[in-house]
Amino acid sequence: METMPPSVENALLLENKWDAAHASRLSEQEVLCYRSNLLGSDKRITNYGGGNTSSKISMSDPLTRQPVSVLWVKGSGGDIGTMGLDGFATLNMEKLRSLQALYRGQKFEDEMVGLYPHCTHDLNPRAASIDTPLHGLLDKLHVDHMHPDAVIAIAASAESRELTRKIYGDEIGWLPWVRPGFELGVRLQNFARENPQAKGLILEAHGLFTWGDTQKECYETTLGVINRAIAWLADQHGAKHPFGAVNVSVVAPEKRREIAAAVMPHIRGLISKTIPKVGHFDDSPAVLEFVSREALKPLAALGTSCPDHFLRTKICPLVLDFDPSTETPEALLPRLAPAVEAYRAGYQAYYERCKHADSPPMRDPNAVVYLIPGVGMITFANDKATARISGEFYVNAINVMRESSRVSTYRGLPEQAAFDIEYWLLEEAKLQRMPKPKALAGRIALITGAGGGIGKATAMRLMDEGACVVLCDIDREALEEVRKELSGGAGRDNVQALWHDVTDEASIIKAFQDTNWLYGGLDICVSNAGIASAAPIEDTSLELWQRNMDILSTGYFLVSREAVRVLKTQGLGGALVFVGSKNALAASPGAAAYCTAKASELHLARCLALEGAPMGIRVNVVNPDAVLRGSHIWQGEWADQRAQQYNTTPDDLEAIYRNRSLLKRSVFPEDVAEAIAFFVSSRSDKSTGNIINVDAGNAAAFTR
Repeated sequence: METMPPSVENALLLENKWDAAHASRLSEQEVLCYRSNLLGSDKRITNYGGGNTSSKISMSDPLTRQPVSVLWVKGSGGDIGTMGLDGFATLNMEKLRSLQALYRGQKFEDEMVGLYPHCTHDLNPRAASIDTPLHGLLDKLHVDHMHPDAVIAIAASAESRELTRKIYGDEIGWLPWVRPGFELGVRLQNFARENPQAKGLILEAHGLFTWGDTQKECYETTLGVINRAIAWLADQHGAKHPFGAVNVSVVAPEKRREIAAAVMPHIRGLISKTIPKVGHFDDSPAVLEFVSREALKPLAALGTSCPDHFLRTKICPLVLDFDPSTETPEALLPRLAPAVEAYRAGYQAYYERCKHADSPPMRDPNAVVYLIPGVGMITFANDKATARISGEFYVNAINVMRESSRVSTYRGLPEQAAFDIEYWLLEEAKLQRMPKPKALAGRIALITGAGGGIGKATAMRLMDEGACVVLCDIDREALEEVRKELSGGAGRDNVQALWHDVTDEASIIKAFQDTNWLYGGLDICVSNAGIASAAPIEDTSLELWQRNMDILSTGYFLVSREAVRVLKTQGLGGALVFVGSKNALAASPGAAAYCTAKASELHLARCLALEGAPMGIRVNVVNPDAVLRGSHIWQGEWADQRAQQYNTTPDDLEAIYRNRSLLKRSVFPEDVAEAIAFFVSSRSDKSTGNIINVDAGNAAAFTR
């Protein structure tokens, strides 16, 4: 596999990252995990959640204490790039192989899946996937099953078998398309036994299987086979571009985002009536190359080939008719509803053509992938991570279509085969086992003043409920600090940070525009940006008065106006929450500018509650008091001013506020966040124009 074609200057070959010294310190199962993580770290090898790896390892039987051969194989729902040892299913090889005697043929292969748990080694709770027999029935110690773009380009071509032979000779075999399952495992077993010289095989329209006697050999064989395909494809220079001539010119990056921001809330409104969707925009070079050329529509209509691609991206994408070089986004908007409806009708017809007597009910008929000529790709899913990953899968499909078209004719998965994967009863059972979505899953929230204590606590609370959160603040350092804290682990897809100044109309408009293309729209807006000031009226300058009004009154107006515009566009309702103050209801001496501005927030909320109600837009107010912990306001002059008012020190203020409350309790940012979470959730669906005071009790601020 080491020999490469002479002309590979354009080929970016995979790097061998195997660290022999590191691997030598690991147990056999740890080396398997290491190998898996290496392979999964490069999307050219396999997609997120795609592919699987295995090793057959000698272990002690927990009952007999005798050595037994155990299959360690990626379990159901795992990702080889990020998984640990707990991501592997473990099966006793003797028991697994004994299932072959019970196999009644391809028509009955699904019944075998119910037998895998009976082969579990040491009560491992990780469920075995449908790919288990692809590894277990092979007489090879270590097996990789990957979905590399370069190899799938060969597998999805009209001359797939001939090209495989041409590139690999008898080192890599070929099998016609068979749905993953026990039958494919039997055929892999037969192939390997009949072709002992082979190091692997290509499965038509699917991907690559490779094997080796050691972990390192298996890894290096996988890389070698993929690199051979990359290099060979790079050496095939044709006179014409595989996607044909340029059909629509690609517009500048700023214009692409502007168009995406204008279009995505409209699409989201059309497809989120039942389940809220989150969007992702991709204008990477591979996408722009595809959406700007003549072959866009005919190739897109063929759909994807690899089942992993197809399950993430649906039968085919929706291509929108648009030319950004001659049209404005406003010209595209009236075409969206008819295009979405036509796609739904087409999907319904596909379901009716292909369904079986026992097929599950038709699922969401809306497209996942939306392609805009000259602009890019939009994907929508039930959460941001899935939307992003679906886009990544379609980029892989684009790469496959490009390289396959370069050397042959690209073929998508046949319609009936695609349906039988999408509506496979085993896949349906897997979907039914998925955990119930969190309360705010699919919702998008924008929070101003997110760099402070209340803003940060609110963001954390809404993210805990499954929402995507856009953090906004004028303090860049505080904003970035909060973003970093909240984006760790699984949260990276669900949080973005955008600088803005609530007194600057242009920056507010841009923040909402950026939210649109980052997530697809908006459901929740929390106005929390604030300042505080104290001065007797005779010492209150016009500048101080105006600053309070600019931030606390005009700023809330600008943010609310843009939020309502997006919510009205979507037609899905929504929730606005103003973070007011006890001072909006109860005046304080020496703080006329602050109290008046806060009172204006309260009345603005009432006005918007009236305007928004016919559109399902709810507007409510949370009035906190004396939230000192984590507050930027209380770290400045305001603390000194209030301390002077109460003839005490800033350090003693919290105790003074606590003791003046009816409940004699301090109020923390998390308490305010809890009230906000209530107002944006379905628990308050019938509440608008209301106020919750979070002040530990202040009779002067009672609303009745």
